[in-house]
Amino acid sequence: MKEITVEELFKLKESIIIDIRSPIEFKDGAIPGAINVPLFSDEERQVIGTIYKHEGQAAAKWKAMEFVSPKIPVLLKTIKSYHTDGELVIHCWRGGMRSKAVVTFLEFAGIYAWRLLGGYKAYRHHILEKIPTNIPNHAVVLHGMTGVGKTEVLKVLEKKGYPVLDLEEMAGHRGSIFGTIGLGEGHNQKSFDSFLFKGLQEIRGSDYFLVEAESKRIGKAVQPEELMDVKFKGINIYIHSSLEQRVKQLVSEYVLPYEQEPWYYEKISLGIEKVLKRVKDLAIRNRLMESLHEKNYREMILILLEHYYDPRYDHARQEYEGEFFDIYAENPLDAAAKIAAKLDDLSLLPILSVNKY
Repeated sequence: MKEITVEELFKLKESIIIDIRSPIEFKDGAIPGAINVPLFSDEERQVIGTIYKHEGQAAAKWKAMEFVSPKIPVLLKTIKSYHTDGELVIHCWRGGMRSKAVVTFLEFAGIYAWRLLGGYKAYRHHILEKIPTNIPNHAVVLHGMTGVGKTEVLKVLEKKGYPVLDLEEMAGHRGSIFGTIGLGEGHNQKSFDSFLFKGLQEIRGSDYFLVEAESKRIGKAVQPEELMDVKFKGINIYIHSSLEQRVKQLVSEYVLPYEQEPWYYEKISLGIEKVLKRVKDLAIRNRLMESLHEKNYREMILILLEHYYDPRYDHARQEYEGEFFDIYAENPLDAAAKIAAKLDDLSLLPILSVNKY
């Protein structure tokens, strides 16, 4: 039986990772890009666990065999359908009986796969150990009032080849009360850590990285202390845009793609309820509720910016120790172009390498 360690897995040029854990285990955390082909359903896994607890290992193994036996042909056919180019890697939670059984079944069928030693547990241990040491030494942190398009700026710069960590994408959350609009439930800590490790691997070798100024918690995920420390000591670029442009940016990001969806109004309403708990001015509260009921989302965003988000923003920059540079931009594309020019100005940013990653 071919076996591979987590360290060796990351050295493979191409791999197809098959995660055979149950759907609920896979949802809780997975290797990015892995394909879930569960050996047991959530219900079957629970039954086996109960039998193991009350009747012992032998009875649990027998029940597992009863569940698996009818599935073997479909299971192998499913895995085979994903096996195109690249090394096939099978894993479960600890690299135990489930992965051993599936790799054995595959070998009988003439399909040779690697079994990941230690399974997902070993992968998780590995990335948590490596994340702090993989963070580049310097950060360029993007600041700016809500709606200047910081995330859009990062995406543009990433396409230009600059080393970027898009933490909001990794968290599946935009870092605000309305942060999951159109993004589902957001990612948990395990998923965030996996995406962060993957992002750090992609910018490996760079002396610095670009990142958005975020509070330590983004949705359900918390950034590691080592990352926060580098950000707080980094170079800071503050993006300024007009209020009109910021409203336009937020409408295009939060409203236009989703406003016709059946869930949209309820989702926005729940967000406004949270805002109202923190707004003391009765007139502002009434204006917010009125704009919501009329579905006048542009007006609602304008009120939120002027009376909720903007007054709360500036205090956050006090945590950042490095020098601040101001960028005045008409839109995210303009901001990205001006930031790129600053990054290439070595006399201004001497800590940064002349070459983009």
